[in-house]
Amino acid sequence: MQPRLETLSETLLAGQRQCLSLLADTTATLWRDFGQRLRARPFASGSARYSVQVYDATYFRSFRPEATFEKWAAVAVAHPQEVPVDLELLVLPAGRYAVFDYKGPASGGPTVFRYILLDWLPASAYELDDRPHFEVLSAHYRPDDPAAEEEIWIPVKPRATPLISNLPLG
Repeated sequence: MQPRLETLSETLLAGQRQCLSLLADTTATLWRDFGQRLRARPFASGSARYSVQVYDATYFRSFRPEATFEKWAAVAVAHPQEVPVDLELLVLPAGRYAVFDYKGPASGGPTVFRYILLDWLPASAYELDDRPHFEVLSAHYRPDDPAAEEEIWIPVKPRATPLISNLPLG
C-alpha cells in the first residue's frame, strides 16, 4: 500500500467531537448522533464525511491505547453562518499529507494504521506533522461493509534528519 502525496488547502469543517481513547472508543455513537443532525438540517458543502483525529503533540512518542485524543465527525462547509449553533467549527490547516486508499471494513483499520505508522513512515523521507489526521468517507459509507472505501490522510513533513543510506563510504 503506497500513498500519494497531496497538499491540502485550509479546509473548514463543522461537526461534533468527543474525547476518547482506543480502549474507550465511542466513534459509532458520535457518528450516529452527527448523522441525525445532518439529516435534520443539511448544511455541508459536499457529500464527503470527515472522520478527524486531533492528537496531542506527544501522543505518538510513547503510544498507550488508553491515551485520549479528540475525535470529530464532520463535513466541509463553505458558509460557517449556515452551521447550526449546536455544532463546532474545525479548521484543517493547509499542509502536505500522505494519502492512503483503503478498501475494507473499519475493523481492518488497526492493521492499516500499524502499517502506515510502523512500516511505511519510518522507511519514508517523512515524519508526522502536528496537524489533524483524518479519513474521507462517502455519504453512504458503512463501517461494516467489506467493500467500503476511504482515504486515510496522514499529515507529514520532510524528515528533519535524512535516512542514512547504504552507500559505501569513500
